[in-house]
Amino acid sequence: MAKQGLADRLYRGEANLNIVGRRRTWFVVAAALVLVAIGSFAIRSFHLGIEFSGGTQIIMPADVGTQEEAQTAVQRAMETAGVGADAQVTNAQKVGNGPDATYSVRTSALSQDQATAVKGALVTDLGVDPAEVSDNRVSAAWGGQVTRQALIGLAIFLVLVMAYLVIRFEWRMAVAAVSSLLLDLVLTAGVYSLVGFEVTPSTVIGFLTILGFSLYDVVVVFDKVQENTRGITAGSARTYSEATNLAVNQTLMRSINTGLVALLPVGGLLFIGAGLLGAGTLKDLGLVLFVGMGLGVLSSIMFAAPLLTELKDREPRIKAHTARVLARRTAARSGDVAPRAERKKTPARASDPDVAPVPDDEPVASSALAGSTAPRPGTRPTSGRNTNRGGRPGGSGNRPGGGKKRR
Repeated sequence: MAKQGLADRLYRGEANLNIVGRRRTWFVVAAALVLVAIGSFAIRSFHLGIEFSGGTQIIMPADVGTQEEAQTAVQRAMETAGVGADAQVTNAQKVGNGPDATYSVRTSALSQDQATAVKGALVTDLGVDPAEVSDNRVSAAWGGQVTRQALIGLAIFLVLVMAYLVIRFEWRMAVAAVSSLLLDLVLTAGVYSLVGFEVTPSTVIGFLTILGFSLYDVVVVFDKVQENTRGITAGSARTYSEATNLAVNQTLMRSINTGLVALLPVGGLLFIGAGLLGAGTLKDLGLVLFVGMGLGVLSSIMFAAPLLTELKDREPRIKAHTARVLARRTAARSGDVAPRAERKKTPARASDPDVAPVPDDEPVASSALAGSTAPRPGTRPTSGRNTNRGGRPGGSGNRPGGGKKRR
């Protein structure tokens, strides 16, 4: 049989990727990234947009020159108008392309009289039509109100998500899922701080949007984990960690496909809309969605599921089950216990060193899953059934001798 490629094994859930087994590595990587993000918050902080910090926007046609020249022209106009020394130009950006493109130059908060004087000096300096120069004043109070409402919405969302996951799964899964969501938010905010994009209301909307996407991916993985681990302590074929790793492998390709399908339009919004077409108002939303959705896929696979396993392995019932599975495999490797499945069904293979024993009080397991080593994440446990215990094959009763009941 031809050897299957990685893509084919990924689609079949048989890639045998030991993701959960390397959870300590993922935790160290996540902690390092969080430290970098926090350092960026402390050193670079956030570049708040005019909606949050307040200020005045001077809008002029883009044919006056380059973006730097427009910014310098506004600074000269402020000096000519006699605006106070505290007022200064903070940044400028180009909006749109072609003959309708404009420059939006942001300054410190100016009064209406000061803004009118700056526009007059700018028209005289650049020789443009006064109708093509406008201003827009924004109060910081509005941005503070948006921030408060966003924080309230985030708190309500997390409480509802926690309640749903506790009811749908269990509290450990709820803790792992919410931790994954918070990790997405912190890392996305860290990227935003490092890049230096302005924080606008579109950014806040983007942050709330990625929460829903990340939650969807986590729920898909946890649903498969619950399916694979239902009644796991009744047998000894695999540990909880191995069953969780199997679930991750089985849902890995679905998570990747979902992420790619979601990232393609967002990437177009960011790179084509904001980059090529010059729609500067789109880059704030595009960046937070692109980074947040990508991190959501990675965190559901490499953080949420491993964190769940770490929490479950501390549960006494799961801890005892794991010890029993490992002890069974150790006994099988040493040859101290003969496999019940082979002892009763296939005596000719009883000497196979790769077959693990099956205790008498457990269902008969297939030889592939009773191996002395951990089962492959891409395989599913199969079990045989003991039929006609205490009776004759095909018999209708369990009475010794199979005689008829006397009247």
